Amino acid sequence: MRRLFLATLIYAMSLQSGVVSDRNGLIYPGYSLETTHHEEDWEKEFRSIPNTESLREYMKRLAAYPHPVGSAYDKSNAIWIESKFKEWGLDAHIETFEVLFPTPRERVIELVAPTKFVAKLQEPALTIDPTSSQQSDQLPTYNAYSPDGDVTAPLVYVNYGTADDYNQLDRMGISVKDTIVIARYGGAWRGIKPKLAAEHGAIGCLIYSDPQDDGFFQGDTYPSGAWRPAEGVQRGSVMDEIYPGDPLTPDVGATGNVKRLPLSEVKTFARVPVMPMSYADAEPLLAALGGPVPPKEWRGALPFTYHVGPGPARVHLKIKSDWDLKTIYDVIATIPGSVYPHQWIIRGNHHDAWVNGAEDPVSAMSALMEEARAFGELLKKGWRPERTIVYCAWDGEEPGVLGSTEWGEEHADELKKFAVAYINSDGNGRGPLVVGGSHTLERFIDGVARDIEDPEKKISVLTRLKFYSISTAQSPEERNDIRQRPDLRIGALGSGSDWEVFLDHLGISSVHLGYGGEDGDGIYHSIYDDYYWFTHFSDKNFSYGRALSQTAGTAVMRLADSDLLPYDFDGFADTVQKYVDDFDRDLKQAQDTIRERNKEIEEGMFSAIADPQKTFVPPAIEDIPPFVNTAPLKNAAQLLLRSAQQYDQALSNVRAGDRWSIGRESLDSVNSILLQSERRLTSPEGLSGRPWYKHLIYAPGSLTGYDVQIFPGVRQALAEKKWKQAEIEIARLATVLQDEAALIDSAATELKRERPSQ
Repeated sequence: MRRLFLATLIYAMSLQSGVVSDRNGLIYPGYSLETTHHEEDWEKEFRSIPNTESLREYMKRLAAYPHPVGSAYDKSNAIWIESKFKEWGLDAHIETFEVLFPTPRERVIELVAPTKFVAKLQEPALTIDPTSSQQSDQLPTYNAYSPDGDVTAPLVYVNYGTADDYNQLDRMGISVKDTIVIARYGGAWRGIKPKLAAEHGAIGCLIYSDPQDDGFFQGDTYPSGAWRPAEGVQRGSVMDEIYPGDPLTPDVGATGNVKRLPLSEVKTFARVPVMPMSYADAEPLLAALGGPVPPKEWRGALPFTYHVGPGPARVHLKIKSDWDLKTIYDVIATIPGSVYPHQWIIRGNHHDAWVNGAEDPVSAMSALMEEARAFGELLKKGWRPERTIVYCAWDGEEPGVLGSTEWGEEHADELKKFAVAYINSDGNGRGPLVVGGSHTLERFIDGVARDIEDPEKKISVLTRLKFYSISTAQSPEERNDIRQRPDLRIGALGSGSDWEVFLDHLGISSVHLGYGGEDGDGIYHSIYDDYYWFTHFSDKNFSYGRALSQTAGTAVMRLADSDLLPYDFDGFADTVQKYVDDFDRDLKQAQDTIRERNKEIEEGMFSAIADPQKTFVPPAIEDIPPFVNTAPLKNAAQLLLRSAQQYDQALSNVRAGDRWSIGRESLDSVNSILLQSERRLTSPEGLSGRPWYKHLIYAPGSLTGYDVQIFPGVRQALAEKKWKQAEIEIARLATVLQDEAALIDSAATELKRERPSQ
């Protein structure tokens, strides 16, 4: 997974005035002042343990050789991680699953007209980079789950290959039917590109890395700098986002005896053959294109005039793979809870990589291991978590979050009963904190971030994030929100990493954490993502790796030891209200935009302003989206806000002085209610056309890739112009919000319930 969250997560947040690193008597969410002081002592001890040299040694071991799914070193790493967990006193074991993971046997991209050129499809070894020469162990450059194919056709350049790009091609009078399209990486998740290409009639898809996006246009290229060299290639999966995990075993764990779908029935594969390319290989193909010059925003940084085609460039594309089952190895380590053994705090990061994977994922996997070691040290000193802590090193994330999804599906019933929260990481570097997740954990994460020091700025990571957010805000209103709101406003999660099964499928509150943004990311999914690159161009001294250990470990510890589960509903209700307002605004904007464009078409504006010497096709008249009845949604949002306020008041009333005014048994009763709060936001039927995704507040959009789509059922229905379905989806959404409000009310009632004096 890429650290895309720098671009796709909302960083907007705020800070209580005057509070930086000193707690000034603040009480942790879910704690009394007395238990806060006790927890604070243990947390300080925990945060003193992680050290940078340990992180360096973990990376050297884990990234020493390529370790993709099915490789010998992938298994070796899993066994080594398990042994370290056991060495540190955790109860560890490996769970295996059998998953489909195709690897290529034949790969061909060649220009057959008007001149001849054969793409190398090979990243060269560099003398200065020791592991780049491990070619016999490296996966070739390819896109996993591309169908086999052997096609020859004219080439068409489609920019990023998004829906808007195809609309632009329509305006230019260019069809991609029976062509091979070439799209550049970026703009959307890579799997969207062959999906839309097929929907528009193309028979093949090439994806290349343009130097404008992650090559020399951004900075010096590797090995002189951090950015992608001319022959660097981005590998990656192109499975459709219908469901993640093993494509042959949807909804169930891919154990040895499970019934598997035949390949012909799988709906998640790309529909046309697709291959990735370097910009060195792509340059002759693009240079051979004729046809119109594309719009300015389509033009990359290669040294020629970009053209769209089709022709005279004609390309031969061939891909043939071995479609084999591979064993994946999830490492699961447990620290039993001393009070609530059947309430689980789950912490995960994947250990597999496309190649050596120093940045993705070993930088964050190393941080997770150092957290586990630190907890082992605390266990020796007498600390015991109140809740069970489960540390997970997932396999198979890169091809499609395979390991976490299969484990989550296999243990779904237990997780629905026992899981409190899931904390994820995936990669790490230099820069501000990157955070996204369930809005009920906003205040909780605010408190954790306040207590971690940025290793370079020497201020709290929360303070740094506040000012970073202000500097990147898009409007005065957004800046004001950052300054005035009492808590961190974190972005919702879409897809692209191991939280998916927990949040989107099972309804478990989740958070993703990492640091980054100040180091180039031009080696993503290439052979150059290795120890040499990381220690020269990223977190050179591993200080941000230590910060990630401290951040995620503190979050795990604070969740595990809280008296009351630290979900906060004020921030959640406020964000839901914002989502409702955004939805109304977006719908009105869509209506106004289409209404104005229809008027311009009727007036003949497009024909009048078009260059008569260039082909131009005016857009077609569109139906204006009707007003849909959002009253149920607005009423539910208001109900949620009132319930949140009542819960907050009830909580304040029982936290009297230094201690709780209610006993542990009463707190336990409230916790049993709160444990189901995120589950209430899911629907057993799931989203229309994508029933695996159960969460109705947020999910990856069918055409947004990694990016989250808020109120996905409603927005998808509107995008498909299914107006009646949109109102049905609004009613479904309102129902889950009403159910959530009822759960919050029951928790508040339990807090307020009169009890015999003790």
